[in-house]
Amino acid sequence: MNCPARRLRDLRNLGVKTEEMLARVGIFSVDQLFRADPFEIYDQLKKQVPGTSMAALYALIGAIDDQHWLDVKRDRRTEILVRLDDMGIAPK
Repeated sequence: MNCPARRLRDLRNLGVKTEEMLARVGIFSVDQLFRADPFEIYDQLKKQVPGTSMAALYALIGAIDDQHWLDVKRDRRTEILVRLDDMGIAPK
């Protein structure tokens, strides 16, 4: 996907706080985000950033797919939960 955004905070659903969170797990650019697996990023965030919620995963997926995070939650929640369960990190 080609994206004109230069900074993570310029992507849909992301802001300064998310940009700072992503930096803590080694994601500093839009390019890095687009090449990474959002589920793996979420797993790292859960381990390193206290209070990381499912909304962060929805936002990451939405940023990559250019969708509002609430649409991601509504349309893909079951698929996302299955993947998280397969990874052993599904919410309880």
